[in-house]
Amino acid sequence: MSAGASAVDAAAEELRLRRELAAVYRLVAHFRMTDLIFTHISLRLPGPDHHFLINPYGLLFEEITASNLVRIDLDGNAVEPSPYPVNPAGFVIHSAVHAARPDAHCVLHTHTKAGCAVAAQQGGLLPLNQMSMEFHNRVGYHDYEGVALNLDEQARLVADIGGHPALILRNHGLLTVGESAAQAFLRMYYLERACEIQVTAQAGGAALVVPPEEVCEYTAQQLAGEAAADFQDDDAYDLAWAAMLRLLDRIAPDYKD
Repeated sequence: MSAGASAVDAAAEELRLRRELAAVYRLVAHFRMTDLIFTHISLRLPGPDHHFLINPYGLLFEEITASNLVRIDLDGNAVEPSPYPVNPAGFVIHSAVHAARPDAHCVLHTHTKAGCAVAAQQGGLLPLNQMSMEFHNRVGYHDYEGVALNLDEQARLVADIGGHPALILRNHGLLTVGESAAQAFLRMYYLERACEIQVTAQAGGAALVVPPEEVCEYTAQQLAGEAAADFQDDDAYDLAWAAMLRLLDRIAPDYKD
């Protein structure tokens, strides 16, 4: 393959990833998981440079498009000209996870009401419903140390998430990772719904029913496609993501711009 063809392929792949990440920003806004201009969703770009895409600091998530995403390095500094600033301090959490987890191509962090409520509960996420069981024994916990502005916190963050697909930052919020932006979003969607259901169930005041440990673990394995079962649903996430893109094509098609 010629150098010219390789450059064209790289540009096409970056455009595809920019559109996927912009779609996730718009979906997070649509499902009301934003915190004004704060929190981030970062996506690793292919290549040896360890570059990432992230939101331009100051824009609402509903304003994010493929073209205004900022390309940054592992320290959170812009590596290409952009009319928008970036927030390097806000990349402390993301850079730690990206650097430690080759599979964490996308890192998604939120400060939602339900997520922060569960993050403030001593028991953390409880296996109260099928959505929460996706994360049973598969979510880490990181104790609050103040606003994440100090680099020495990164080692503890990495240790606490381990190999899990999700992290609950106590007294702070939620975090998911994915091999793609789509996977990180769908994980966050269901982690957020699990937190909403938990808070709602607790607010009802009745005693809560918690299934046996073996049922919770088996369900987690089923949802991960790891359990023996009469039927498998290997296409579920792909179909759900395609549906999300159709939704955006109807309500916010400019995310691709």
